[in-house]
Amino acid sequence: MAEVVKMPKMSDTMTEGVLAKWHKKVGDKVKSGDVLAEIETDKATMDFESYQDGTLLYIGIQEGAAAPIDSVIAILGKEGEDYKSLLDQAGSGAAAEPAKEAAPAADKAPAATPAPAAPKVDLSSIPATVIRMPLLSDTMTEGTIEKWNFKVGDKVKADDSLADVATDKATMEVVGYEAGTLLYIGVKEGEAAKVNDIIAIVGKEGTDITPLLQDGGSAPAAEAAPATETKTEATATATATEASNTDDSRVKASPLARKIAKDKGINLNDVKGSAEGGRIIKKDVEEYTPSAKPAAAPVTEAAPAAAPAAAAKAPIVLPTFTGEEKFSERPVTQMRKAISRRLSESLFTAPHFYVTMSIDMDQAIVARTRMNEIAPVKISFNDFVVKACAVALRQHPSINSSFLGDKIRTNEHVHIGVAVAVDEGLLVPVIKFADGKSLSHISVEVKEFAGKAKSKKLQPNEMEGSTFTISNLGMFGVDEFTAIINTPNACILAVSGIQAVPVVKNGAVVPGNIMKVTLSADHRVVDGATAAAFLQTLKQLLEEPVRLLI
Repeated sequence: MAEVVKMPKMSDTMTEGVLAKWHKKVGDKVKSGDVLAEIETDKATMDFESYQDGTLLYIGIQEGAAAPIDSVIAILGKEGEDYKSLLDQAGSGAAAEPAKEAAPAADKAPAATPAPAAPKVDLSSIPATVIRMPLLSDTMTEGTIEKWNFKVGDKVKADDSLADVATDKATMEVVGYEAGTLLYIGVKEGEAAKVNDIIAIVGKEGTDITPLLQDGGSAPAAEAAPATETKTEATATATATEASNTDDSRVKASPLARKIAKDKGINLNDVKGSAEGGRIIKKDVEEYTPSAKPAAAPVTEAAPAAAPAAAAKAPIVLPTFTGEEKFSERPVTQMRKAISRRLSESLFTAPHFYVTMSIDMDQAIVARTRMNEIAPVKISFNDFVVKACAVALRQHPSINSSFLGDKIRTNEHVHIGVAVAVDEGLLVPVIKFADGKSLSHISVEVKEFAGKAKSKKLQPNEMEGSTFTISNLGMFGVDEFTAIINTPNACILAVSGIQAVPVVKNGAVVPGNIMKVTLSADHRVVDGATAAAFLQTLKQLLEEPVRLLI
């Protein structure tokens, strides 16, 4: 019997996954234990194995697309087995488009004869052009029609200003860029329309514009010219538009082709469609090769002629510099989505307060140098901080706590998360029972986890269960910063770099090595005095490192 394969939950914070790669295609035989696909979670890209034998009958999500937890991503069963009832039960809908690679035996099954659908009008054959509300500023979401300069039935030229539109910044003109008759006005003076909504239609007099309005969504009651011809023209009037117009929202393309083009930064105006009516499909975007654009000729300015000695000083002439505005975009990864969601929840839910303290690291520098002469691994200052925090948490258990809504949990174990920066964001592997481990042991684990994080090989259990977190930017020479709490922890410590500065010792100004640390604390759990007491203990431990060995 066919079985549904659903998007698994591969981490404790995962809400959806991106199908990075399919290792099987529809019709392939699958055994239990075979890797079906690679799934990108909010923390890593992981292999997804099949737990049953059978034939892959259906693929419900394409590579590069995201799907929520427990949604149907595939169906396994016997070759030729009918699986459509499973899709209906799972709520995926009978209208879901099956994968193009249909199973061979499934093709032989007789299909019910569908009812004849009404023929769809080819919009490209209608001699009329839709005018939409343009994006006139980078923050504009809608515009208000202040004045129409023409009425329905008037003749307009390509460079005529059709209307005055008030945006969030100024009142600007809307130019139709089309010659013809104003057939339709969709927004009255004084009314607002969202960006890309239909505001007018210009075309051949007497054209039936109903299909254009239906295709553009439900049209508001508005003034329209009576159609004297119900039969559309067989040949459309060619519309003169630039091939590289930045707005490609009016180009006919499949949703998948539009998504791929957006991911690759391709303007659909430059792509030629191969489907019916010039519609762009996935194959057209994947096979598109952008043509090289001629480089703009550099602007040169002739050197001004030398002025006569007797003449007054000539005004300073600055050379003209012409720049090009450009940018790049990339899709938000699952990891970045998770970081955005969790840190926003933390900052806007937990009332943060911050306590900063300066620590004299002279003795820590001496101790580290002596230890590294005999230690099996090189010990870093970050390892000192991890060990010192673990010991201090034993003395201040309220810092090692979590807010759980109706109760506060005080953890008796010490699991310290160490934030590691990777290309796509931030990962927090956890040093478990850090208070009972030596500096060498901590150093080995931190280095191992950092290597795994950068190669995307960290496992979910290696990033779970922290009771306190450390974020260290000292290696970048940062003087001081604050960090957002890694919930459900109550606190996070931001560690800056060690700065060589003058300090006062025994009444004299001498060179010193100071490191600033800032504790971000959840005021629902921790009070200011408690946070200060914790930092005092941390300061004593780092200024006299021998305490870490007791």
